[in-house]
Formats: sequence, C-alpha cells, structure tokens
Amino acid sequence: MAELTELNAGMPVIYGGNKVTTVPQELADVFAPGDHLVVVQGTGDLLHIPKLVWDVASGAVTRAADAFAALGSVSDDSITQFFDRFADLLADDETFAPIAAANREDIVAAKARGRSTTRLELSSVMRSDMIAGLRSWASQPSGRNAVVDQIDHAGWSIQQIRAGLGVVGFVFEGRPNVFADACGVLRSGNTVVFRIGSDALGTARAIVEHGLDPALAQSGLPRGAATLVDSAERSAGHAMFSDPRLSLAVARGSGGAVAQLGAVARQAGIAVSLHGSGGAWMVVSETADADRFAAVVENSLDRKVCNTLNTCCIVRSVADTFVPRFLTALEQAGTNRGAISKLHIVDEQADTVPDSWFEDVQVNRAEGLVNEPRTSLLGWNDLGIEWEWEDSPEVTLVVVDSVAEAIELFNRLAPRFTVSLLAGDPVEHDEFFARVDAPFVGDGFTRWVDGQYALNRPELGLSNWEFGRLFGRAGVLSGDSVFTIRSRVRQDDDHLRR
Repeated sequence: MAELTELNAGMPVIYGGNKVTTVPQELADVFAPGDHLVVVQGTGDLLHIPKLVWDVASGAVTRAADAFAALGSVSDDSITQFFDRFADLLADDETFAPIAAANREDIVAAKARGRSTTRLELSSVMRSDMIAGLRSWASQPSGRNAVVDQIDHAGWSIQQIRAGLGVVGFVFEGRPNVFADACGVLRSGNTVVFRIGSDALGTARAIVEHGLDPALAQSGLPRGAATLVDSAERSAGHAMFSDPRLSLAVARGSGGAVAQLGAVARQAGIAVSLHGSGGAWMVVSETADADRFAAVVENSLDRKVCNTLNTCCIVRSVADTFVPRFLTALEQAGTNRGAISKLHIVDEQADTVPDSWFEDVQVNRAEGLVNEPRTSLLGWNDLGIEWEWEDSPEVTLVVVDSVAEAIELFNRLAPRFTVSLLAGDPVEHDEFFARVDAPFVGDGFTRWVDGQYALNRPELGLSNWEFGRLFGRAGVLSGDSVFTIRSRVRQDDDHLRR
C-alpha cells in the first residue's frame, strides 16, 4: 500500500462518506514524508501530525502497553506502595520544591501569552488534594481478579472475574492535580499514558522526574505504567488518540477540543469518556425558599470549573422576588473574589434587571481587566453557552413560564451535565428527576459534582450526556471503574459435551 508523502493545495479529501474538503495551502506547505493526516469524518477537519510528534506519542503508548503486559505479575501490595510512595514524595518539601519552581515558571509563561492561569497554579490546597487522592487509592481494594459472579452447572462451573482493561489514554487541560488522578487506573490493573496542555508541561515534567518515576521504581512497578507524552504540540493528543492500542480514551478540557479528540478516538475504534462542555444549570420553582436560593447561588460561583453555576432559570410567578435575590448573590460572589460579576440575559427580557446592570464595568478576563457592559444580551438558543471566566463570576439568567419549560430548555440546549432544582415540594423534585436528562441532579449548590468531594474517589473525568448516555456506569469515571470482565471455566466432568 502506498504511503502518503506529500499534500498539494486544493487536493480533494473525502469525509463522512459523501462529503469533500480540500487541502489548504498552509497544510500542503508543512506536510512532509513520515507525517500523518487524520481526517475527522464528522466535520472534515484535517489534522496534521508531524512525524516527530507521532513518534513521541507512539513511543509513550508502547511503553504503557509493555507495562500493562507486565503488570499482571505485579502484586496489589506493590501498587499500594506506589501510591503511598508517590504521596510521600509530593508531601516532602525538599522533593516538592523543584515541582513548585517549575509551576511558577509555567504560570509566568502562560501569563505572558495571555493565557488563563486559574487552573494552572499548583497551590497548597491543590498539592494537599493530590496527596490525599493518592493516599485514598492506596487504601482502596484493587478489585483485580475479584470474582463478581459464579454460575454452577452439572460437571462444570464458570466464574466472571474482574481484570484490567488495558492502556488508558488521558488528555487533560493544565490542572496539575489531574495528573495524580490519572494514576488511579493503576489501582484496577491498568496502565496510563497522558498528555497535559502545553501551559502545564513544565510542571508535569517536574512531577514525573521528582515524584512519579521514583515512586514507580521504588515500588517495583514497570516504568511505563504511567507515562507522559512529552510534547507541547496539540497534535500529540491526536496522535495518541489515533493509536488503537488504547483501550479507553479520556479527554477533559474545552468543549470543541474534547469533541474533536473524541471523534479521532472513535474513528480508531477506541472507547471514549469525554467531558468538554460543562456549566451547571439551576431551576427555581415557585415553591423555592428565597434565603436558600441566595445561599446556593453564591456558593455555586466560588470559582470556575465544570460544575459552576452557568445558567439560572427562574419561574415567572416568583421573578419579582427571586431576580433581585439572584443579582445580590451574584454581586456577592464577585466581591468574594475581589471582582465585578458579569451577567447575560435573553434580549427580550432586558427589563428584568435594573438599568444600572447595563453600565460599563471592568471585568477580569484571562488577558486582564476589560471594559464592557456588566450585562450582555443573548438569544434563546445561546442559553447553553458555557462561560469561561477568571475572577469575575459570569452567568446567564432567564425567566421561564414553568419548571416544565426550564426542563425543556435544559434537555434541548444544555450539555446535559449538572442541574439543581430549588423547590419546597418533594413530589416536584421526583418529577423533575424523572424528566430532566442529566447524570447529576441536585437540590442545592451545584459544586458537589466531583468524584473526590462526593464519592471519596479521585476522578479521571466527569461525563456529560451531550453525546448520549453512558453504558453500564455512572458519569463519574474513577480509577476503580476502569475494568473488564473475563470468564474462567473449570470442568469437572471429563466427558462433558454439548
């Protein structure tokens, strides 16, 4: 079979079975022999992967695949020792010093590029959470080789046994704590290969050098059991997710990038667990308590992550009471962060908020302070936009005729992730749970959606239902939920036949 060695501008490329795109001049100019071209079949996107990047990603997957083959003979005690040793190294101030220094350098470089550093900073709290997460994995039973079912027949029996799934590929944004979370798959007998965003690559390299690799060596685990794809190129993620040796591809980050990564993995025949678009919704019924509502709004806007309040729907019959309480809580959330909050509202409902909320203010953006109207107008179909903010809490407000209308809007426009109902009627909560299409449903603040916080298990990812419900597991992907089932038969009757 001939190998692609060059691209010409205007060259037609078929995708989706019956669609055609063409190679742009800038892609033709840089494509070289040995490079790879991935065509996203759903969109026609042409993804260029230089040979060097492909080789780096492929080498990392090879090390992880070799380590998985060896991990079956490694004891659970050795895996426990790995988590304990990794935690000890991160807890040691002398060992952690070069990691902290690398993180400071990453922050300075990211700020110089106008990039957000909200999730990048490896604070003392994040460090403690990493250590606690690793220690929690050390205390968890492995589940490897556990018999989950046994069926006895005359003359023979069959056992259903848990086993490691294989190599887990993990692409995530620049939050260094997720680095430690990803290692949780070792607990259930898997290996992991991961790529971190370029903003945090220096921090990741330092964690590998001073924490991860020493912990693997000291516990007797194969070195490739947890492997970093050491490349700052975005295409490294595309290369890794194109490798069919992965058993599972996990992606966290911005919605568009995650959707594209998921498409690449699916084309390669790899199962995926995606979390891109987030942003929680809140629905306020006419039976809601105003004081409770104000408290949960403020507490759902303490920082920007996927489970932060993003869209609030207030039933019209109580809007006169609850909209002012909402605005006060939103303002307080900004004050808590030393910033001015930002509001979005449906254009035809502009008169719902006071004129003073349309005055120009300074909003904290990734690039710094920006002068803009405190309230911006949007259309109904924009209610699902997830606002990415720094210090200025940013949220959408919409007044609806009923809880039923809010459910319809959520199911149609939201990424179908996290939603809370504020209501005083238990029957109303049951009806809401039955009708709303979301994996995470609550009755108060939205920030509870977190594997470590809610389930006492570090999470690899949280999946929304934007691309359909998940088969056989919850929306929280944790290290101990990555496994397969093997069948083992024992035959007692030598003359058994069908």
